[in-house]
Amino acid sequence: MMTRRFLVGAIAAGSAAAMLGWRQRAVAGIGEKPGDRALGDPNARVTVIEYFSLTCPHCRWFHRNIFARLKADYVDTGKVRFVARDFPLNAPALHAAMLAHCAGDGRYFTFIHVLFETFDDWTTAYNYPDALARLGELGGVTRDRFQACLADKALEERILQSIADARAEYGVNGTPTVIVNGQRYEGKMSFEAFAKHLDRLLSAS
Repeated sequence: MMTRRFLVGAIAAGSAAAMLGWRQRAVAGIGEKPGDRALGDPNARVTVIEYFSLTCPHCRWFHRNIFARLKADYVDTGKVRFVARDFPLNAPALHAAMLAHCAGDGRYFTFIHVLFETFDDWTTAYNYPDALARLGELGGVTRDRFQACLADKALEERILQSIADARAEYGVNGTPTVIVNGQRYEGKMSFEAFAKHLDRLLSAS
């Protein structure tokens, strides 16, 4: 169960790093687009783009087992630029993505983290919109703000357009799908195997 103390602490810890990633966006990474949510040095020689759905258990696995170490070892050290792109597989995933965007640029990645960490709580809830609303309240997004975001057709269309673009540009059909310097990678992999591939690209750059 997610407590307010845990969520507030996560937001406090994550906001500074997330905002730093956004303030560095003077130059885009490889394949990056205006409006992308991104972390890390925009001049990094390797860009990792992840297409994910917040109701995808494999995406939660990637977040816990790959992303956390990827961020610590490669993104925070300036070696890799990380770009997160929405690919919601159903309505709950779409609405959760809208909540994360409503939280604001500086808290987007923190909310993604919290949504994956509370995955079993809200994805199995009988009334998932209410579960998301309560989660948003813990992080400072009022119910009125959340409802306004759910009614924001421009935001909804932007998220859904990400799906169409992913299919057209990279042939993405499922999540998580990872694009590394323009090449698509699918399927479950260990962090060690992923790191070896990144190291090869970095050494060849």
